Amino acid sequence: MVYCFSFKSTLIFTLVCILLLSVFVCESVPLNETRFKPMEELKKMIRVRTHLKKINKPSVKTIQSPDGDLIDCVVSHLQPAFDHPKLKGQKPLEGPSERPKGHNSSNNEIYETVQLWAELGYCPEGTIPIRRTTEKDVLRASSLRRFGRKIKRGVRHDTMSGGHEHAVAYVNGDEYYGAKANMNVWTPEVTDPYEFSLSQLWVISGSFGNDLNTIEAGWQVSPELYGDGFPRFFTYWTTDEYQATGCYNLLCSGIVQTNNRIAIGAAISPRSFYNGEQFDISVMIWKDPKDGHWWLQFGSGEIIGYWPSFLFSHLQKHASMVQFGGEIVNSGSNGYHTSTQMGSGHFPDEGFGKAAYFRNMQVVDWDNSLLPLVNSQLQADKSSCYDIKEGQNNEWGNYIYYGGPGRNAGCQ
Repeated sequence: MVYCFSFKSTLIFTLVCILLLSVFVCESVPLNETRFKPMEELKKMIRVRTHLKKINKPSVKTIQSPDGDLIDCVVSHLQPAFDHPKLKGQKPLEGPSERPKGHNSSNNEIYETVQLWAELGYCPEGTIPIRRTTEKDVLRASSLRRFGRKIKRGVRHDTMSGGHEHAVAYVNGDEYYGAKANMNVWTPEVTDPYEFSLSQLWVISGSFGNDLNTIEAGWQVSPELYGDGFPRFFTYWTTDEYQATGCYNLLCSGIVQTNNRIAIGAAISPRSFYNGEQFDISVMIWKDPKDGHWWLQFGSGEIIGYWPSFLFSHLQKHASMVQFGGEIVNSGSNGYHTSTQMGSGHFPDEGFGKAAYFRNMQVVDWDNSLLPLVNSQLQADKSSCYDIKEGQNNEWGNYIYYGGPGRNAGCQ
């Protein structure tokens, strides 16, 4: 039992005692911890544990992944998305009304990647797999408010911002209703714990100001978010340029997952090796012409779930830009450019088996048809650090090689 007799007998201190008592009893914190932790640390832990209770939902089964993750099988209508007032009391949709015309569910991957946790069995029907978030995950973030969120800016426009650097192919100037591509998966080195390296496609609308809407999916290495250097399948969304809305994966009310076989945020295995076998994933995002929601497909036709259209402003209608490529954060913490790698960590000139690629890059048009990119443009923020090159052939359609090592003789 914890005694509060050392506090002054005022109402405010009594309330503090009651609050601390409830936390210690519910969480079974040992008595000696309560006597030595500073008050600010206690307040921080209260906030962290309250947040964890919000995002870690009760599970019917937990799977210990060989890579260290705990995967909770959560009843589908209890996932974080249904904390949203507009979804409370509802259940997930069964699936999209239709997939884009020209879609080939087999995808003809070079080698398709998997997630190690699923080798031990999938979650039961009616549940979805959610990577459990731990106290350590939250405490690695710069603040609880920023946990699970990108730091501006996560989209390439005209200038680098917040240390973000990109090497992307993009199309704009039309109405887009989705995008699809295959990308090979690597394990780029991230040299600062607050940096990341990712490869993804972006579906974008808005003015690149506070009204920017994006939907993003691909793979990323983020030591801050996940606590390791594994590449992980991830999603992101925002409707106000990464300020107060949106998050990674299922860390807030956003994407509604419907799949019991793929865990968003879980590690991808196997990965590509330099001058060796190449492993890639297929990602497709598209706006369902009937329900208006933005659906996500991963791998060989696995429907993952959807972002409800009401989450967005501009994307309730369509996208105005689509991007494919890589992004890193250059924190400059040592006074010079980071050595964090993008893609394979090698420049695009090295080609297949050595450089990272996107292939079969396509967009979805107003008629829900997949079309090759037309008049695409390339942009590398610092080509001496990370570069990009494009090509086209009958087997790969429109493709790019991209990436680089970061700091080198030409990148200081």
